[in-house]
Amino acid sequence: MTPYVIGVDLGGTRIRAARLDPNLKILHRVETLTLAHQGLEPTLQRIQDQIRQVMTNTEECLGIGISAPGPLNPETGVIVSPPNLPGWHDVPLGNVLHETFNIPIFAGNDANVAALAEAALGAARGYRHVIYVTVSTGVGSGIITDGRLLLGKSGLAAEAGHMQMLVGERVSSLELETAGPDMAEQAKQRIKAGEHSALFEMVNGKIDQIDAATIGKAAQNGDPLALSIVTRSGTILGLGIVNLLHLFNPEIVIIGGGVSNLGNLLFDPMHAAIQQYCIDDAYWKDTIFTTPDLGEDVSIYGAAALVITDGGKKPLEMQFNN
Repeated sequence: MTPYVIGVDLGGTRIRAARLDPNLKILHRVETLTLAHQGLEPTLQRIQDQIRQVMTNTEECLGIGISAPGPLNPETGVIVSPPNLPGWHDVPLGNVLHETFNIPIFAGNDANVAALAEAALGAARGYRHVIYVTVSTGVGSGIITDGRLLLGKSGLAAEAGHMQMLVGERVSSLELETAGPDMAEQAKQRIKAGEHSALFEMVNGKIDQIDAATIGKAAQNGDPLALSIVTRSGTILGLGIVNLLHLFNPEIVIIGGGVSNLGNLLFDPMHAAIQQYCIDDAYWKDTIFTTPDLGEDVSIYGAAALVITDGGKKPLEMQFNN
């Protein structure tokens, strides 16, 4: 027998699936469009079809790992209500796949799964205390402590993006203050209030078309308004990471997601906040801050790693060879 695992990445745009060996080397990979607007049942069928394309002898399959957008319950495999999968509400994906294939199924939210992948094969390989944060349209996170995924009593832990904060008299969160949509909204409001910015010309006066990518380009070109927004986001992100450093004392912090492509424009104020507000430099001085190593298949690797680690409950083995 030649054992293998299957990793599936269920995204709002694409469904990817792969057969991997127990060292997480991809042996066969396929993908298709999600087409979630066509409804729940057709999407479930596409997931199963992708799995069948990479599956060989089922007796040799150690299990199927699924990376899916949260919120989800990894203990039950129920997808609660993902914003980019319309019509999905309390979908028992784990049970559906188990009934179809009769092999173990493991589910994890995409940020947790990415953290597991980076710890197994990527930027955090060899480290046992890892924090992974992704900043894009939202802020997701995954935390590895002593080689295991931090899951909590029902698998809902490590939602760093939803750290609550008071901004003026308004209750907000790390996600609402740092992610791409917030950056865009700040720019729109400030331009409508009369501030000048190259952003106005970049969107031909159509202010509602301003997004995080536009702000990034303007900031890289030195636009003061865009720079101030990026600096604010970097500072608040840094404060969020300070809380994580104090709570978990990691060896390495990985910052990914589309907003991280701003590079030092975001990372410089982030580092400045970390150094200023940590209670002691011991929390950051020897901590590695870096970006992810794995590309678009990160969720396939992480989903497969769920199988190897019993859903993240068992410690990662550090001898994966890919």
